[in-house]
This record gives sequence, C-alpha cells and structure tokens, in this order.
Amino acid sequence: MSAWIEMISDEEANSALRDTLELVRTPHGTVDNVMRVHSLRPSTMRGHVVLYRAVLHDDANTLPLWLQETISSYVSILNDCPYSLANHWANARHLIDDDARADRIEESLRARRPEDEFGGAELALLQYAEKLTLNPGAIVKADVDRLSEAGVDDGEILEANQIVGYFNYVNRCLNGLGVTTDGDVVGYYAKA
Repeated sequence: MSAWIEMISDEEANSALRDTLELVRTPHGTVDNVMRVHSLRPSTMRGHVVLYRAVLHDDANTLPLWLQETISSYVSILNDCPYSLANHWANARHLIDDDARADRIEESLRARRPEDEFGGAELALLQYAEKLTLNPGAIVKADVDRLSEAGVDDGEILEANQIVGYFNYVNRCLNGLGVTTDGDVVGYYAKA
C-alpha cells in the first residue's frame, strides 16, 4: 500500500469499513490502492466503486471493451497518471490480443497521434477524449456532431463521455494523493 495519506489495512478496519472493503474487492480478492486510499472515508469508496463499475463494467455498454480501455488509457496518458495507465493499458493490451498492434497503438497514444493507428469512429472518440480532457471549456456541439457523423450513436457518445469524465476524476484523485500500484495486482485480467 502506498499513498501520501494513511490507508487503513483490512486488519485495522472497523466493521463499517470492512463491509465496504468487501464491496470493492477485485476478482483477485484484493483491494486496490485506488479504492483503499478512500479508507478514511468509506462513503467515497462506495461511491467510487459504483461509478467505476457503471462506467466500465456495465452490460448495457456497447463500445468494445478494448476501446473503452484504450480511451481510459489515453486519458491517463494525457493526465500523466501512471497508476491508471498501468492498470488500464494492461487491460487494453490483453483485450487487443495482438502485441504488435498494441505496441503501435501505445506508441501513437503516447505521441498524441492516435490518427497514426485509428480512423473513423475510433479516431473521433479518441480526439473527443483528448479535447474533453485537455480543454473541456472549448467543447462545442460540433464536437459531438463529429462523433455522430463518424457513426457513433448517442448511447456510445454518452459511454465515451462518462469514461473520459471518470478517468479525469480518478487521475486527479490518484495523482493528488500520490497513490501507487505498490502491493496491487495490476490489470483486471492479471493472474493473482
């Protein structure tokens, strides 16, 4: 466990915190630091996990999982958030299931040149993610219209908007509290 503020261990948790820790456990049976950093305020931990699961793990989402994770990773690159990038790029890479392609995508995202690897709707979504992350006050209706023109439906626009919004929130939480992956199992698909 590593952050610039106290994080309460399972062994030190009172009964209310223990209940919340059970809610946020990963498929690996662990509590990642992104959640544990809330241990001094379990209500924000509960709110965080509900939002996270709604944004990235809802069965109603129709954007492909690999693209959701790629958008998440791009926002994390733009925000220089190593914690989220480590986890969500590991997920994207796993879901892309082609190391050479994943390497090219990662290189294009780190260079802020998604157009080197993407076109159409995927590129439009990544460009929207970049503008909403770096210059949110400049977003105009034409930015959303470009998504529609590229074939992204309104539900998918909302999904992308929520992914970008969530990762801007969580990147700031993690960077602002010095949270690291020390002790975490990195990536949803990792073997514990």
